[in-house]
Amino acid sequence: MKWIKLIKKGNLSSGLAALGNLIVAIVKMIVAVISGNGTMFSTAMHSFADTINQLFVFIGSILSEMAPSERFPKGFGRVINIFCMVAVMVVTLMAYETIKTGWALFINPQESSKFLLNIIVLVFAFLIDAIILVKTMKEIAKEAKIEEQGNLILDAFKHAKKAAPATKLVFYEDIVATLGAVLAIIGIVLSQFFGFLKADGVISIMIGLLMLFVVYRVGYDNMVGLIGVAAPAEVEKKIAELILANSCVVDIYKMRVTQEGRAYHVDVIVELRKGLSLAEADDIAFSLSDELLQARNITDVDLGIIEDDDQMNWSPQ
Repeated sequence: MKWIKLIKKGNLSSGLAALGNLIVAIVKMIVAVISGNGTMFSTAMHSFADTINQLFVFIGSILSEMAPSERFPKGFGRVINIFCMVAVMVVTLMAYETIKTGWALFINPQESSKFLLNIIVLVFAFLIDAIILVKTMKEIAKEAKIEEQGNLILDAFKHAKKAAPATKLVFYEDIVATLGAVLAIIGIVLSQFFGFLKADGVISIMIGLLMLFVVYRVGYDNMVGLIGVAAPAEVEKKIAELILANSCVVDIYKMRVTQEGRAYHVDVIVELRKGLSLAEADDIAFSLSDELLQARNITDVDLGIIEDDDQMNWSPQ
């Protein structure tokens, strides 16, 4: 029962993407073997890479939701970053193989067959990846808490950095997968109707380079996440507003909010109005801690209290 609850908390986008890309990858690879098309092989490799990555990420997102324990008092928020880094290594290997295959086809171009079959499969793959991409964009809007939604695509690019690590990885990978399907179709058409056989290799190399873009973008974000990164300014602002809403809190002496995956750890010292007894101050501290822990994604609070020093220390960023 406990694991079922954790699975439900896992990143839905990555789970659906893993399933969808596995189906697409198998179909692409079968067609690549039948037709001998290099571009189809490259997109199949990318789809397999996506499947493995998104499965890793889905498992990581489940494990990261585990409750803190005595041995791991700050929880498992960074587990998702570890799994994403493993996924990055898989993509790097797949990108290398794709670029190597593309270069070989560029040097020694080969004529492929089954034109119509290749096109049908690539259109099918494009539709699947596009559906997953739209779903992921909606997840970004949800996780970023966009109040006034405008253009879904523009909002997704603008607010992607605020999304969970798993959602960001799926977003960038599906952009490459969707573009890869379009590029593959272009390459096959150029090869079939215009006799430009080297297009097969050129497109394969381009797809490999796009995969390296995912490596850079996702790898950097998760490396920062593993080190530990300050929470976004708007998150810190909302936490400060929640603390200052208490009538006994005069000021915030200092505050540091660290992000681990989707989890936030709050380290704060608040200034209380003068004249409170020690028992009253303790009650306020416990009440504030409980209130912060009830807020979304806050898993750990270290709250200290001091008396008002008659100086304004906190100012919103």
